[in-house]
Amino acid sequence: MNILLLGSGGREHAIAWKLSTSKKLKKLFIAPGNAGTNNLGTNINLNTKKFSSIGSFILKEKINILIVGPENIIVEGIYDYLKPKFPNLTIIAPSKKASLLEGSKRFAKEFMEKYKIPTAKYASFKKNQFKQAVNYLKSIKAPYVLKANGLAAGKGVVILQNKLEAEKELKEMLIDNKFGAASDEVLIEEFLSGIELSVFVLTNGIDYKILPTAKDYKRIGEGDTGLNTGGMGSVSPVPFANKAFMQKIENLIIKPTIEGLKKENIKYYGFIFLGLIKVNNEPKVIEYNVRLGDPETQVVLPRIKSDLVNLFSKIEDEHAFKLEKLEISAKCCSTVILSSKGYPEKYTTGQSISGLNTSEAQNIIFHAGTKKENNKIITNGGRVLAVSSLGKSIKQATQNSYKRIKAIHFDGVYYRKDIGLDLIPK
Repeated sequence: MNILLLGSGGREHAIAWKLSTSKKLKKLFIAPGNAGTNNLGTNINLNTKKFSSIGSFILKEKINILIVGPENIIVEGIYDYLKPKFPNLTIIAPSKKASLLEGSKRFAKEFMEKYKIPTAKYASFKKNQFKQAVNYLKSIKAPYVLKANGLAAGKGVVILQNKLEAEKELKEMLIDNKFGAASDEVLIEEFLSGIELSVFVLTNGIDYKILPTAKDYKRIGEGDTGLNTGGMGSVSPVPFANKAFMQKIENLIIKPTIEGLKKENIKYYGFIFLGLIKVNNEPKVIEYNVRLGDPETQVVLPRIKSDLVNLFSKIEDEHAFKLEKLEISAKCCSTVILSSKGYPEKYTTGQSISGLNTSEAQNIIFHAGTKKENNKIITNGGRVLAVSSLGKSIKQATQNSYKRIKAIHFDGVYYRKDIGLDLIPK
């Protein structure tokens, strides 16, 4: 099969790596890709914002499966644009309406309310409701959770302990357009105290396959301190998500979500990310994403033994997809992000990277922000590499990642040294 994968980050390198292991794969194209994906397929300089260019490429290269990595392309409606033109093309991305589960936090909350899916209490406010929003803030207790309604590149959620700071942040978001159009509407949400986890589902809107659980580490500093980032590391599986807890997640969250999609007649072929939190042994939804997460993909996919191309090829065949089993490895996986100096604020790029050649079977280096220039691989983003490793336990997996990291060098390299530490038995 000929496959086109859209995106350029660590998530896309991990997807490309997994696809490359399939016997069903004929040609793999990645647009635009990075220095790592080019070793697994062909990087293509396509304007992913121009859907007509993508369509022309699909026609020219006789693409059978299109996989969409980044959320903005999904939210902008690539499925709705391409599917009528290419009815035989399998698109691993939900419809524009389905994408509102991530593209509009208010839509997601209303969906969860309608289908009785457990989540935090909230209130939503637009620009002309600033005074009402401030009054609502005054009526609740700290911590204060403010969320931009639209997409804000993973930076639209702010948690504050101080009411005055919360009011200031609310003004910056609603009135001063801190996140552009994304914060034209802001949700003020109840703070949930507990431990977070990520659950991914591959679905055709009727049936679903539950992927391995993962935990993401968002803060830049060790001990979960400092600014929020796109993710500084991840581990899989999550030890506290035992069989009984996973049954709760399936019954209370996954099944009602799929039933809701059916009842709303929403077309959905692809991944659902469930950002969850365990509160007093009960799961609640923090957020939906309509694609795989980054860096969780870099620990989830290495644990899947099944052929992903085979699953994708059957996703539109209701009977065939239902019969497919998802085989998951018993091994643990960790990934540690190596970032550029200054990230997540202003950071430097163009640094030469050494120590990438590897022969260890337990280690996989996924490129996130890299490019090849004059036969050298250089940094080209805030999050540069994800060093993923397998092991019999989380402790062994993380030890393997940190051991491999010691051989990698670029000027200003930074990484957290406590990924997975909270999940390792003392």
